[in-house]
This record gives sequence, C-alpha cells and structure tokens, in this order.
Amino acid sequence: MFGKADDKLKEVSGLAQEAYGRATNSHHDEAKGAARRYANQASYAVRDAADTVRDQVTSNPLSGLAIAAAAGVVLGYLLARK
Repeated sequence: MFGKADDKLKEVSGLAQEAYGRATNSHHDEAKGAARRYANQASYAVRDAADTVRDQVTSNPLSGLAIAAAAGVVLGYLLARK
C-alpha cells in the first residue's frame, strides 16, 4: 500500500521538476522531471494491476488457474513455432 503512495509522491515531484524546468528554460530539468513523472505513473499502474489480479485470484482461484493454464499453452505454442 505504501508503494502506491510513494509512486504518487514521486509523480508529483517529477511534475514539479518538469514545471521548474519549463519556468527556468532548462531542458535538462524538464526532461528529467517528465521521465520521473512517467516512470512513476507506469509503476503505479503496474502495482494497481497486480493488486487487481491478486484480488481476482483470491476471490476466484479456479478462474485464475484456468487463465494461467491458457496463458501457458499460448506461450508454449508461440515458443515452439519455428
């Protein structure tokens, strides 16, 4: 849970650094802030997706097992092709 809050805090920090870079006409700070912001947005999205999957598998374990088996079959098929 603290990981999501940390991601949001770093995202806001990146947004502030990006705004500072724009205000001072520093392309370096602007790019660094944008990179930090987008990296933390992605991290938040991945954590959120992982939480959703964990909740779904906890509430419906057989569905989770069936989806994992199907993904394994598809992956095996793709790797076995020549």
